[in-house]
Amino acid sequence: MSVDSPHETSTPDRPKAFTTDAARRMSSAEVTTAMVHFYRGEVQRSNTWRNRLDTTTNWAVLSAGAMLSFAFSSPSSPHFVIPINSILVAVFLLMEARRYRYYEIWASRVRVIETGYYAPMLAPDSVPRDQEWASHLASDLLTPHFTISVWEAIGRRLRRNYIWIFALLALSWNLKVYLYPIPARDFDEFITRATVGLVPGWIVFMVAFLFNAGLAILAVGTLKLREATGEVLPRHEFSLHPLQRMSIWTRAATSVPKATVRRARRARQRLRGSSTGEYKKLDVTQTPDRRIHVSEAPNRRKP
Repeated sequence: MSVDSPHETSTPDRPKAFTTDAARRMSSAEVTTAMVHFYRGEVQRSNTWRNRLDTTTNWAVLSAGAMLSFAFSSPSSPHFVIPINSILVAVFLLMEARRYRYYEIWASRVRVIETGYYAPMLAPDSVPRDQEWASHLASDLLTPHFTISVWEAIGRRLRRNYIWIFALLALSWNLKVYLYPIPARDFDEFITRATVGLVPGWIVFMVAFLFNAGLAILAVGTLKLREATGEVLPRHEFSLHPLQRMSIWTRAATSVPKATVRRARRARQRLRGSSTGEYKKLDVTQTPDRRIHVSEAPNRRKP
């Protein structure tokens, strides 16, 4: 077909694809908008899982209350329903610990954004600027991992809520065995009343004692586990130990050498004094008038 033919169709020039470097160049306004929406999304995720924690606790409280009401409603009510309820509450504890691990994923991201992005913005003269929080956040987005161990999660939920439920159930079982139908005259009669079917009373008593003693040891033994970086920790105790381990796992993807070690050191020293080593208390009311620094708005030119 000739060039001058009216039936010839012309193909417009296709726009050139943006290069990777050009796509990554964003203005300060675009970065701020993205961070605001990202922060809102992570807060929503953490709130969703936080509500799921409350749901599991409510199940444990309601089941314990219902079982105790049944056990003490009549002298003929069996006492072994209370240990059965203790096992059920233990299952709820494991479920809540699993949910708490998922909650800590989103809560740790929220904490990193607050300490690395918003805190220097609100108090630029009091909080040192730290640019490595973004690399840690990118590592978490590329390869999400739990930021808290199973034992720490169980210990935290046990100390916060469930230790009191288990203590109430243990005390109620002892009262049920001792008081009904009449108060036991001695310890031998108490052990005899603790019998469940073919299981002797001393075995039931020892199993209950070991179960509650194990819970107490677990609650005390996990006190020093401080890997969680969520909002449950005070500001001066916040660090990025899980993100240190995560950065080691994703070093090939992020290619940021020794960024985790420097970030953890700065997080520990952020509110410390230069000579005394004590933590400073940030007073936002005494912060001078806010002025946008050139480094915060790279596209803005000085007048």
